[in-house]
Amino acid sequence: MLTSKIKIILVLFLAGAAFSGCVSKKHYASLQDNYNKLQDTNRNLYRSYLVSQQELNHLRDRSQSLDEQLSDAKANAAALQASLDKCLAGTSQGNVNISKLADQISASNMYIRHLVELKNKSDSLNQVLTIKLTRSLTPDEMKDVDVKVLKGVVYISLADNMLYKTASYQISARADSILSKVAKIINDYSTYQVLVEGNTDSVPIYQTNIRNNWDLSCLRASSVVQALQNAYNVDPKRLTAGGRGEYNPVAENSTDFGKSQNRRTQIIITPQLDQFMTLIGKPYQGPNTPSNR
Repeated sequence: MLTSKIKIILVLFLAGAAFSGCVSKKHYASLQDNYNKLQDTNRNLYRSYLVSQQELNHLRDRSQSLDEQLSDAKANAAALQASLDKCLAGTSQGNVNISKLADQISASNMYIRHLVELKNKSDSLNQVLTIKLTRSLTPDEMKDVDVKVLKGVVYISLADNMLYKTASYQISARADSILSKVAKIINDYSTYQVLVEGNTDSVPIYQTNIRNNWDLSCLRASSVVQALQNAYNVDPKRLTAGGRGEYNPVAENSTDFGKSQNRRTQIIITPQLDQFMTLIGKPYQGPNTPSNR
């Protein structure tokens, strides 16, 4: 009888220990799951921060370029005004150049006004188009889409893990929602041309039907072009597909994050040449330029 009781106690003890161990494993799994989610959130936030910084740098560069042109034009106007003042204070020989200097000052002032209007127009265009492009995208979709407008040219960069299957050029079902919204934007700008540009990281690809990253980038761009044409009714005459392989990186290929940034497909919406010249402004042709001599 005693032996039986001991056996029963031993069985209960072992069962309790096993149950305790099971609870511990579940608790550990829960903690591990929470940790992984926090890691994912941290990576997403860091990626968003880097993308925002990159976009801010682009905007700063564009603004700085216009500011420098404006500053140079103002300095030129000041120099011309000083020359005019000198002529007015000088001899009759100097008076011969007054008319010419006045024309130069007038042309320079017109150029300054043109640069100011161009900068204001560029800033307004940047705001309007960026809002229009991003308004239709959900916050989750924006993680895979980067939108920029630089001098009237719209750049839409799409992540490869959203568009394609791994090491493939086949469009995934997940891409349907974003491509349909991008196609809507493209169709809204019906006079603009559309270049789809594929890019890869530096990791070689080993597939029987794909020779290298050049092939992969071109095939991916072609897949997007055909999707825009066949599924979303974009006029194929407006579309161009091209690939740049691994040779147009935007980040270092030494990290997984950098590689993910380089594996992208860009949809570049550009005005036609005459429209483009209107947006960026024609170069200044003053009285002293070779074409006017």
